[in-house]
Amino acid sequence: MTTSTLSIQLYSLRHLGGLDQQLDAAARAGFTNVETIGSHLDDPKALKAALAARGLHAPSGHIGLPALRGDLGRVADAATEAGIAQLFMPALPPEERSGDADAWRRVGTELGEMAGRLKERGISLGYHNHHWELARFSDGSCPLDCLFQGGAGSPLVWQADIAWLARGGDDPKVWLEKYAGLLVSAHVKDQAQAGRNEDEDGWCDVGSGILDWPDLWAFASARGARLMVVEHDNPKDPAGFAARSFSYLKTIR
Repeated sequence: MTTSTLSIQLYSLRHLGGLDQQLDAAARAGFTNVETIGSHLDDPKALKAALAARGLHAPSGHIGLPALRGDLGRVADAATEAGIAQLFMPALPPEERSGDADAWRRVGTELGEMAGRLKERGISLGYHNHHWELARFSDGSCPLDCLFQGGAGSPLVWQADIAWLARGGDDPKVWLEKYAGLLVSAHVKDQAQAGRNEDEDGWCDVGSGILDWPDLWAFASARGARLMVVEHDNPKDPAGFAARSFSYLKTIR
């Protein structure tokens, strides 16, 4: 296995309470890196202090499109203060997801322009996918292709959520290969067998589901994913999920 950096998305731990409780759980599980969500940048000094108190680092964070559109300079200032060098836009606002191919290309162009401005501040910007970007338009193209077409030639990069690619019905490896030139990070989560864990939206501890993570980890890492971020969208036992997933990943890294 490669030496990609292992992290955990704090969204997975949100049900434990505030930032302190989330960071405590991440540290107890064995993680030394975390990925933040947008609200964590509201007070970057407090975030930086909370991380330092636990010996943690936040190499990456998610930030919503409204925040990027609203004040990109403030976002850059906050990320710099907190030590975050990679930002990923996690999802288009719901009202923008039903756009046609040209609309998705325009979003890609917009994100690419933002990526260029953030690069001047030493921060990279990438897109994080779900499954709806795989729906096909009448011409056979899909939103994910169109977004990357719109961002072509810009510094925009990609954080591949591999489990969402699989849930969308596609072979994740096809996408990882296709956009290896953009791939810098991947979300590491697992999908339960059909009919199981319905109260957790069908997700499960990494290593306990249907995805072949030893193979996918190596494949993604070899194609540019240097930051691997553990995630579960709706765990019943967030702290247990973090600990069990970390323990499993130690055996395959």
